[in-house]
Amino acid sequence: MSVPISWQFAPFSALRADSLHRILALRADVFVVEQNCPYADPDAKDRISHHLWAEDEPGNLVAVARVVPPGTSYAEPSIGRVATASAVRGTGIGRELMHRVIWHAQQLYPGADLVISAQHYLLRFYTDFGFEPEGDVYDEDGIPHLQMRKTRN
Repeated sequence: MSVPISWQFAPFSALRADSLHRILALRADVFVVEQNCPYADPDAKDRISHHLWAEDEPGNLVAVARVVPPGTSYAEPSIGRVATASAVRGTGIGRELMHRVIWHAQQLYPGADLVISAQHYLLRFYTDFGFEPEGDVYDEDGIPHLQMRKTRN
């Protein structure tokens, strides 16, 4: 990508109102509008999670993800709400986002496995980062998903 990207990572309690608004807006654009999946995206997990986001040089939010503590979604820590703006898809930002969010999760929870609930069509994308499928495909808000685990060695 030719435009410089700035990455930020913070717990919910440290998010500025503007940053939180833009994170939630990008997630709504992707998960609710693009995927035509009406559901309440902000949830109680946001308040206890750490959030990763990226901005381009003009200040547009281009990528988001969150690290959810163990005992919340799963016994292990998890990564969720992984999204990129449509304008940057195919540029490598999604891969950079995953590398960074995995690194941050491993810093927060050293030695722990990481679990994700992946949209099934992204199975190959997540296996490239060491996640392996667990169990059967299931429906989440009308979209096929698969639980996946990255075992910490």
